[in-house]
Amino acid sequence: MTLRPVRRGAGLLFLWAACALPADYTFSDAQQLLKTYCVKCHEGKSAVGGFRLEAVAAADSIRTEPRRWTSLSARVRNGEMPPKGSPAPSVEEREQLAAWIHKALRAEACTAGPVAGSSMMRRLNRDEYAATLRDLLDMHLDVAKMLPADGAGGEGFDNAAETLFLSPLHSEKYLEAAKFAMDFAAKEYKSRVKILVAAPGKGVTEAQAARRILENFLPKAFRRPVQEAEVAPYLTLFQAARKQGQPFEPAIFFALRGVLVSPMFLFRYEPPNLGTQARPLDQYSLASRISYFIWGSMPDELLFDVAAEGKLHEPAVVRQLIGRMLRNDRSFDFAKRFTEQWLRTRELTAEKAPDAKLFPTYADDEELRGDIRFQPVMFFRELMVRDMSVLNLIDSKYTIGTSNISKHFNLKLPLKQTATKQPQWVELPPDSHRGGVLGMPAVLAVSSYPYRTSPVLRGAWVLDSILGTPPPPPPPNVPALEEVHDAKAPKSMRERLSQHRSNPVCASCHSKIDPLGFALENYDVIGRWRDEEGGKKIDAAAELADGTKFDGPDQLRAALLERKDLFVRNLATKMLGYALGRGLTLKDSCAVDEIVAKLKENDYKAQTLIEAIVLSAPFRQQAPAPRTPKETRVHDK
Repeated sequence: MTLRPVRRGAGLLFLWAACALPADYTFSDAQQLLKTYCVKCHEGKSAVGGFRLEAVAAADSIRTEPRRWTSLSARVRNGEMPPKGSPAPSVEEREQLAAWIHKALRAEACTAGPVAGSSMMRRLNRDEYAATLRDLLDMHLDVAKMLPADGAGGEGFDNAAETLFLSPLHSEKYLEAAKFAMDFAAKEYKSRVKILVAAPGKGVTEAQAARRILENFLPKAFRRPVQEAEVAPYLTLFQAARKQGQPFEPAIFFALRGVLVSPMFLFRYEPPNLGTQARPLDQYSLASRISYFIWGSMPDELLFDVAAEGKLHEPAVVRQLIGRMLRNDRSFDFAKRFTEQWLRTRELTAEKAPDAKLFPTYADDEELRGDIRFQPVMFFRELMVRDMSVLNLIDSKYTIGTSNISKHFNLKLPLKQTATKQPQWVELPPDSHRGGVLGMPAVLAVSSYPYRTSPVLRGAWVLDSILGTPPPPPPPNVPALEEVHDAKAPKSMRERLSQHRSNPVCASCHSKIDPLGFALENYDVIGRWRDEEGGKKIDAAAELADGTKFDGPDQLRAALLERKDLFVRNLATKMLGYALGRGLTLKDSCAVDEIVAKLKENDYKAQTLIEAIVLSAPFRQQAPAPRTPKETRVHDK
């Protein structure tokens, strides 16, 4: 039975709650809670929503009814069940039930170990399309802005197959982009040299020259060898253009426009596995998976050659390729797309931008804004290229510095004076409070309101983006902090939140969220250090529900490093989802276990993370294609 993707926003990865799950919590405990609070509405033939508790009453229902258990878990944890006005479990009881369900489902899903996942045909997103055109045509032209924006899906990334459909608007815009790109390439010297590998001349007919050009271009565009039958339609386009009176070269570029809107170019196509067992992915599909993972673009000539030799299934070869690919400038696109979506700093260009009137230093300095936005991106890429520990993302002696950032931090960074405005890998001074991404202005701004800091937003950001344990949604009818307008209300943010937490319903969740945010209050909205707010000294001391105490960002980083297993697993989950371009299932969590184990064995080295993902079963193997009922009957006969 296929399990639905694990939706992190819906709260199905309850690792934080699992840490507090009593060791002796059992199936019987889960049943007792359900009988106490759910039996009134979900028993017998008149069960609400058609959900009967009898369906999950047997111990083996974890194996036979995973969808029911998953739905039940989400609705209980999110406060959708029991209905308002009915006796309800406490937040702790909800979290314990959800954690037990996830643990049980995961154990059942992983009985066979890591397995191949579904292989979904998907469209290139607009960044991938633009990058592929750039590399295919050898031109520095970004057509991404000509295309509609792609929504996030899967593990929160815009390369997820679930959201990359092809609408009429997309079709229209891809036609326009293809024409624009080919018109540009027809005038660009480097593009012409790459495309026009033949021409009519002595002993060479127009048809022969056109065929040679197409036979050279199509395998690159389709990212695999092509058959004669695939060349013929484009040769026909060329001939039709010639009959209309177009000269040889315009007719060739007209035919190539057709290539750029072909499904074989627009989509990442992998030949389906028509067998009944998982199989290794074919070499060219694997080359594309690796290339679009690390570069966000098509394979280069070396990757094509290695695929042609059938060596992409050799781990030693893959390891060498990964190091080379990460050192290539194209890997910046991977670092940018992954980091900005994982840390959500891409939102700084939209509604999360700091208020221009309150923070003119940020709003009026375009260079500073650029340095701030790209700091976490370049830091992430340097960790990959230098093969350093991914734990540097939590705390590090190093950062990316420029003269603008040095001034913004009010720190003297050891920059090379010959290029102070250029991003540089620098060692931080002692007691800088800037180690890791938590000290970076982009992260601090995106986890604030545009006009003030928010311990709640920052705490929730740490739980979600760093630890992978997003808090549950707030209960219905609980007023947000922003709605409090009492003139006698306390003025400090900490006092206001303390008042908000006096509501027992709010306190249970805020006790997990707020301490993480309080520790970051020394940073203002745009990440500048401050000791006071509103004339009062910042109180950055906090205590977690488990008794862990810390004061300020440095001690918070130490506390997070004590929970590095949560961070590493979250990072591995996020990156596996990005690499596969789809939402993960519980079965994929088995592969995540192996990836995390390899990271631990290799001192959390960044390139080990990439290698472990590329060498994992979901990445390298292909599950059997789903069969229709008719196909199943024929096969079974």
